[in-house]
Amino acid sequence: MNREQDLYPPIKALLQRQGYNVKGEVGAADIVAVKPGCDPVIVELKLRFSLALFHQAVTRLKVSDQVYVAVCKPTGRSARRALRDNLSLCRRLGLGLITVRADGRVEVHCDPAPYTPRKNKAKAARLLREFERLEGDPNSGGATRHGIVTAYRQDALKCAAHLAEHGATKGAEVASATGVAAATRLMRENHYGWFEKVAKGVYELSPSGSEGLKHWAYSWEDPT
Repeated sequence: MNREQDLYPPIKALLQRQGYNVKGEVGAADIVAVKPGCDPVIVELKLRFSLALFHQAVTRLKVSDQVYVAVCKPTGRSARRALRDNLSLCRRLGLGLITVRADGRVEVHCDPAPYTPRKNKAKAARLLREFERLEGDPNSGGATRHGIVTAYRQDALKCAAHLAEHGATKGAEVASATGVAAATRLMRENHYGWFEKVAKGVYELSPSGSEGLKHWAYSWEDPT
């Protein structure tokens, strides 16, 4: 489908099968469907998801609670995520979501309904644990070009800095000196490639670890 108008016939047919009288381009709305005893259904059309589409649909909520956005069904590698994320946004905004496939098949993914937020207590707890573990404020909000300093990375940097100063060291000694209780496991897992095992429980800094200390040197200071 190359034009927004191509979305109209299959969506009109869907609404007509449900007993609606359907007309296109009524006032500012792309599609309006009316049935006795029901709120009018308004559908805003776009070939793909966009901020403008959601702005239009939210504006239509001033007229009716039954507002849908309709797009061509996304395809490609990121299609499933795009659909999932925008479906979540529709639900939060109280909008319905319709997609139309290339063969004209219409899929209604959700109907308009009031949004009732559900908090994820486990995710909230993980967020607060990471906040408490993170030393200082090493990340400028919104800045990801250099990379994000996590509490795990800070622990790895402490271990790397100790090895850079003292050479090959037992994991238990690194843990005691740096305060990183999981130092041995962290170096064994070697997520960043910064450590090399030289004997049972003994590790030294790898060339990548030396570069890592240079690259992440700023993370030891609070940028504020």
